[in-house]
Amino acid sequence: MTGFGHDTWWLVAAKAVAVFVFLVLTVLVAILAERKLLGRMQLRWGPNRVGPRGYLQSLADGIKLALKEAIMPAGVDRPVYLLAPIISTIPAITAFAFIPFGPEVSVFGHRTMLQLTDLPVAVLFILALSSIGVYGIVLAGWASGSTYPLLGGVRSTAQVISYEVAMGLSFATVFLYAGTMSTSHIVAAQDRVWFVFLLLPSFLVYLVSMVGETNRAPFDLPEAEGELVAGFHTEYSSLPFAMFYLAEYINMTTVSALAATLFFGGWHAPWPLNMWAGANSGWFPLIWFTAKVWTFLFVYFWLRATLPRLRYDQFMALGWKTLIPVSLLWVMIAAVIRTLRNNGLEHWTAVLVVASAVTAVGLLLYLRRPLSGLETRPEEAPEPAGEPAFPTPPLPDKAPTKEGARAS
Repeated sequence: MTGFGHDTWWLVAAKAVAVFVFLVLTVLVAILAERKLLGRMQLRWGPNRVGPRGYLQSLADGIKLALKEAIMPAGVDRPVYLLAPIISTIPAITAFAFIPFGPEVSVFGHRTMLQLTDLPVAVLFILALSSIGVYGIVLAGWASGSTYPLLGGVRSTAQVISYEVAMGLSFATVFLYAGTMSTSHIVAAQDRVWFVFLLLPSFLVYLVSMVGETNRAPFDLPEAEGELVAGFHTEYSSLPFAMFYLAEYINMTTVSALAATLFFGGWHAPWPLNMWAGANSGWFPLIWFTAKVWTFLFVYFWLRATLPRLRYDQFMALGWKTLIPVSLLWVMIAAVIRTLRNNGLEHWTAVLVVASAVTAVGLLLYLRRPLSGLETRPEEAPEPAGEPAFPTPPLPDKAPTKEGARAS
């Protein structure tokens, strides 16, 4: 923590601008890459008209949304309606200030960390910012004055309550073994062994929770087009809608960066590149970190092309009946093994790896049923032949049924 707070004002401003530019460019490229990947996975071309091979499609869409007329429906709560997309966007951008991009480097003769800032409780601060961002979704649904956006906002509230508990429990084991909540110190603690090998169940729980936290398929219930038109942003258009879109992809980038930071060594080079002496020094770690973030973004795209949307009861059951109990059990196992290691029993590290693998396999086998579509509702018994069970109006030139006559 001593490496922060000593930069000159222009260096702090430059790092803040660099983080913002990185996020905006990542969003533009991610939207284009997702559409092209989904097209290839679904045996079609995807965007291929705007620019060479369609590479300018995201830029064209952004300009179009910014220049379109903003239509505000009658009956909305105007201040809250306009404030909601801002509440969603600003916390999403702010959270990335605590993500370490790399080690200490030299910028025009000044030594500085490739991280905007850090806190002793940085991970908890990021979790709090993600919770604040959901207020934008809830307020957008409430202020729109329409039924379907309101339902989308209510779903998002239940979604965050359900999956932030599991996400916080997955963080607990990382804090236990890193001995800190600072993102830079957590990366330093993985200098030799990444936590994904020691705490695999925590990573799997976080992987499912981060998809649910960002409202992405197959957990995109607040935006479910099949039953909610477009969800919480149904009544938004032009730049406010673009801000919701921007916030969603920035949140995807943030949770992907947090996964790389907590479980995959952050900016540390993967094997066998880490055998090179200069792999973890200078500006090279920025390449490894960006590659890890894009790997998780690809997982998002892959899930969207692969899995159908879950029913709402399946979604809630997955969070409360599976992820939270497994997280609690794994936290207790990891805490016991950590206590034994602190008492001088170093060979318990191997026990931790075995317990991690066994718990992870059990979790994957349990998740296979709800995510594979095998869990279906029991078939209803067919109605007996004869008169209908409910009163029906008489058809033309037909005598009314007994139920219809009784109802009339």
